Amino acid sequence: MKRLVNSKIYGAVFLLIFVFSIGILVFRFFSGYTWIDAIYMTVISITTVGFQEVRPLGPFEKMFTSLLILSSIFIVGYAISVITEYILSKNNIGNLKQKRVQKKIDLLRNHVIVCGYGRNGKQAIEKLDDYKKEFVVVEIDEQIVERFFETEMLFITGNANEDEVLLQAGIEKASTIICALPSDADNLFIVLSARQMNPELKIISRASEETSYQKLKLAGADNVIMPDKIGGDHMANLVVTPDLVEFLDNLSVSGEKDSINVEQIPFENVCPDGNQKAILELDIRNKTGCSVIGYKASGGEYIVNPEPSMKLEKGSSLILIGRPDQIKNLKKLYNV
Repeated sequence: MKRLVNSKIYGAVFLLIFVFSIGILVFRFFSGYTWIDAIYMTVISITTVGFQEVRPLGPFEKMFTSLLILSSIFIVGYAISVITEYILSKNNIGNLKQKRVQKKIDLLRNHVIVCGYGRNGKQAIEKLDDYKKEFVVVEIDEQIVERFFETEMLFITGNANEDEVLLQAGIEKASTIICALPSDADNLFIVLSARQMNPELKIISRASEETSYQKLKLAGADNVIMPDKIGGDHMANLVVTPDLVEFLDNLSVSGEKDSINVEQIPFENVCPDGNQKAILELDIRNKTGCSVIGYKASGGEYIVNPEPSMKLEKGSSLILIGRPDQIKNLKKLYNV
């Protein structure tokens, strides 16, 4: 479509130059006008402004001028319509919009790239938006992107398998990429490309088949999620341990106002001075009402219900549980 519009513009410009050149050359060499007078006569003829001729026209000049005026009416009209269509076209407006979006993306740092706006991608975006996390969506379907044309969401239209598209999304400066495409092969290709382009990137990928799990891990994915398996396990747990599952379902980590029950606090927020402290020294329970239920070490190991005497390491984080008002106090105390 874009090539067709461009070809029309080039054709319209060529016709304008052609008819203008013919008029100048005929008035100059066949009627004996000077170059300035030839240009003047051509301009007033093509634009049909009705100004006075340089001198009275002879029979040949009258016939030529008449033909020049008639042909220029159609050519100029056609050129104006094509150029106007290009300026006001949706594609051109979309290009301007995309340029503005690209400028915003170029300013991002430590953002999240979400590949695919399907069911899983949409859920991931809603969660990121709740937590005010900056993100960029890569989607190949132009109709989906057009639905969010007037919103503040940052979309890149293109195939996430292509390195150029990932670069446009700012993969070199991103902190995380979520591969949420329906095809395991496509997700595998993205994982391989992303790991090469940004070795420090955290990669989370979706998988449909169990055979793809290990392949994605070997390709460089930090986490591989199987939505179908998780859904099946959840339904089975509702049969085996229904009360426990319902309790866990009621624990909100959505980031919505007055609904959070679980929160993660990094070491830098808990110990802003950089000094390692024991959980007991922090006295979080008395200060906020929240309880520490988990600890993630700097090496990635998780400890459930850590001892009060455990000292926090740099790069670690605490996982806490509490009522929404207690979580609110926790966030206020530690500037989360």
